[in-house]
This record gives sequence, C-alpha cells and structure tokens, in this order.
Amino acid sequence: MATFTTPGTPEPVPLELAESARARRRGLLRREGIEGALLLSPANSVHTLGMRFAVDVAYLDRELRVLAVRTMRPGRIGLPRPRARHVLEAEAGAMERWGVRRGVRIVVRGG
Repeated sequence: MATFTTPGTPEPVPLELAESARARRRGLLRREGIEGALLLSPANSVHTLGMRFAVDVAYLDRELRVLAVRTMRPGRIGLPRPRARHVLEAEAGAMERWGVRRGVRIVVRGG
C-alpha cells in the first residue's frame, strides 16, 4: 500500500490511489469512511453527490504541491481548479491534523 507524508505529518498516512477512470468516478462513494486518504490522478475537481460524510479536499499541482484545501459536505459540486492535476481526499478534519495546507508538498511512497 502507498503512503504519503508532509513536513508536518507525524507518521506516514495510508494512501489509496485512484488512477483509472473507473476508480476516480467511484472515489469515496458508498463508503462510511476511509482509513487514510485517496489520491485521484489525474483530476482537478470533485463532487460529493451520494457521499455519506464530509471530506477534506486538497487540490495538488504537477509536483504534488497543495494549491488549496477545502472541506465539502455531502451533496456538493466542486469547481475545477486551474493548475490542479491531482486531488487528495480524506475525512473532514484530517488534512489539518496531517499538516496538509496551501504551499506544502506531498511526498508519496509505494503504490
């Protein structure tokens, strides 16, 4: 399994990779939660239609640097982010605990 870290992450965070079109479309739908995070790649926007919980969404550029972080409640449609090439999703509140904020670079290992 893949993991990711940031300079503020106390330990590596489990990371699921959604690299196929099917995996990106499914995302976190029909789940009750997620252990760690989900990386959608390539992607520049997400929605929470049909989701059962609020999520933190980090928009990442080509170098996996965070462009913006937003919390989205279920039933929302996010606008595409210019320059975003990847989207990192996790349960609401997780990004702050992991130190994921604008300007921080995500380091992915494994997967």
